[in-house]
Amino acid sequence: MKDGAPDLKLEVVVLPVSDVDRAKGFYEGLGWRLDADFATGPDFRVVQLTPPGSQASIIFGKGITSADPGSIDALQLTVADIEAARERLVVHGADVSEVFHDAGGVFHHADNEARVSGSADEHADYGSFASFSDPDGNGWMLQEINTRLPGRVTGATYESAAELAEALERAKDAHAEHEQRTGEPDAEWPSWYAEYMVKEQTGEELPT
Repeated sequence: MKDGAPDLKLEVVVLPVSDVDRAKGFYEGLGWRLDADFATGPDFRVVQLTPPGSQASIIFGKGITSADPGSIDALQLTVADIEAARERLVVHGADVSEVFHDAGGVFHHADNEARVSGSADEHADYGSFASFSDPDGNGWMLQEINTRLPGRVTGATYESAAELAEALERAKDAHAEHEQRTGEPDAEWPSWYAEYMVKEQTGEELPT
């Protein structure tokens, strides 16, 4: 909760599909975690899967949406390395577009309009995309982001142990400078590290 407002965290996106087992096979084939598959009868079934590293999941099945199969478009998946992510999806059965950036340099247009081949200049955050669809035509978009704009991160998250180790190294170096400035050892260094690492990711002013 921030400024008295309750947290509203996106938990689930419901996808309309025509063939539940086909959709389940497609997303499991991509390496997405199967969280649930249950039915209460022939007309109601819920399947939930979660993309690797995501806090939000997808749900599809029978009797859970009246939307037309394949009518969801441009759901966003954030990746750190768009070429590597694209290659992995292709290997696992997805028909993924080439990596592109938008001619306007802001956000991708609808359909294939204004697509320019190749990633954004110097892989600028938020600027590189690739698209694919599930068997029903529900559309997905990869977007490459490594450093988020200030204010767009509410907590520190790390994609791997290596990334966490690098953050710890930066905190250690900054803390060493802090101790040098103060001229005394800091017994509360774990708290200082934690504050530094969170503020580094959220774009706040770093402790000195």
